[in-house]
Amino acid sequence: MKKKLCINLLILTALVCFATALTGYVRRAAEIANLLVEEDAMELLRQQEVPAEKYESFGDYGEDSEYSRLSYLLGYLLTGEAGARELDSYLGLLYQYYPQEVRRLEEYEEAIWGDLEYFPVPLPRQGSSLAVSYDNSWMSERSFGGKRGHEGTDLMASLNERGRYPVVSMTDGVVEKVGWLKLGGYRIGIRSPSGGYFYYAHLYDYAREFQEGEEVKAGELLGFMGDSGYGEQEGTIGQFAVHLHVGIYVEGNQGEEVSVNPYWVLKWLEKRRLRYGYG
Repeated sequence: MKKKLCINLLILTALVCFATALTGYVRRAAEIANLLVEEDAMELLRQQEVPAEKYESFGDYGEDSEYSRLSYLLGYLLTGEAGARELDSYLGLLYQYYPQEVRRLEEYEEAIWGDLEYFPVPLPRQGSSLAVSYDNSWMSERSFGGKRGHEGTDLMASLNERGRYPVVSMTDGVVEKVGWLKLGGYRIGIRSPSGGYFYYAHLYDYAREFQEGEEVKAGELLGFMGDSGYGEQEGTIGQFAVHLHVGIYVEGNQGEEVSVNPYWVLKWLEKRRLRYGYG
């Protein structure tokens, strides 16, 4: 009788544990569902707060899984979980109950991460003291042209000299916009194969006369860092220090342009820098 009672208690304990775990997953699934049907999910994607080493680990998770690195990235952004087992559980729920919403969000992630190859400013020759630095300044306040958020990351030059630092394309793609903008100065925008729009602004000049619709390759020289922009007249310079403004955009559900934080993308690309003979 005592043995049977012990067995029953073990079964009851197991059922309670299972129910507790299931309740936790259901609760988390409900939370995820709320994110998927509200603007919060898109805001998390826009922020892209994922350390470079964490993004690397998602590739290891995906080796023996039905899910891709981008799936794990999405699960991480939505739940904050980092382990493969926990993410597998949440992704299973998402794909079971919200497959269309998840695939749409993954398309955004593919547009952001899928075609990345190189950091936009190559390393200088060996022994050079030239460097670039940057902070997570995305959506910090800007005032020129009206109060607005900073839709990008600024790579600042250690030597404040126009035309010294080369700028290369982070991806393959097609030139979508090129030329002068009041805010961006001389800029160029590249649409990558997966749909991301990569924007390089405040250039000193271009490597050549790019044409809209022209194909470029990852690592191709686009131009040189400068301080153009913030003026009504084309060619305005000197309103700020030499730097490169990098912006990343995806197309929203209504065809609108949606800004994404480039900071975490740039941190991941730091290990993927070409070396050019300058300095």
